[in-house]
Amino acid sequence: MSREYAEQRIKEALKLAKGNTTKARQHIIAWTNDDSRLLQALAKPHLTGIVAHAINRVVYLQEHEEEQVEIPETPQSLNMEPQTFGQEILKALQSPTTARFGRDAGATSGKRQASQSHIDALKKMAGKTKKDKE
Repeated sequence: MSREYAEQRIKEALKLAKGNTTKARQHIIAWTNDDSRLLQALAKPHLTGIVAHAINRVVYLQEHEEEQVEIPETPQSLNMEPQTFGQEILKALQSPTTARFGRDAGATSGKRQASQSHIDALKKMAGKTKKDKE
């Protein structure tokens, strides 16, 4: 019965919204504030997931409660000359050990020697291309 009730209310919302699903969704959400039967009918199939999510969230917050970092109320001022502002950051970014965006930490950026089999394969492909064109 509850599924049919939800479907009936959804059809009503779609009719009011003239087929616009976004507006129908807004109607249904507004109706759930006053219609607990509709809310229950909509939520019942998903209740296990909703409850599991709520429990996991509380457990996570309990486990990480002590790890919260205090943020100072007033920002600390920087004690440096305007000319040197950001130079340490730029130096750190220019370091060869700095991770580069889009690259693995262990990847080398230098060129490597191609193997002889790779060179032979490329020559063979290039030779076939010339013959095909003639």
